[in-house]
Amino acid sequence: MALKEGLSLTQKMVVTEKDTAIYHKSGKLEVFATPAMVAFMENTAVACIENDLEKSLDTVGIQIDTKHIKASKLGATITCTAKLVKAEAKKLSFEIVASDEEGVIGSAFHVRYVIDPVKFMSRL
Repeated sequence: MALKEGLSLTQKMVVTEKDTAIYHKSGKLEVFATPAMVAFMENTAVACIENDLEKSLDTVGIQIDTKHIKASKLGATITCTAKLVKAEAKKLSFEIVASDEEGVIGSAFHVRYVIDPVKFMSRL
């Protein structure tokens, strides 16, 4: 496997009504929801390694330790950067930071494992 520590990727999104706490039922405010932020962080980690992962393989997330430290309003642009900080055998560890136009809104430590999707699904 050719995944090298230090790989990183930045993605951007704009907060819409489907990204709010009201929509996710995680609160009553029209602000960027923690579940939406976590999903965007995880998506950014997946995209970070997508081009370097063997095409027959996939990854599954097994851990995400997240801090959501600041609210973002509808229409805010969220920038998320994931960096592969450790690649040991099939275990991949990422540091992730999310920001809006005013600064950092959240951070995470995320672990994914490389899997063979056929074998994985056959065990369910």
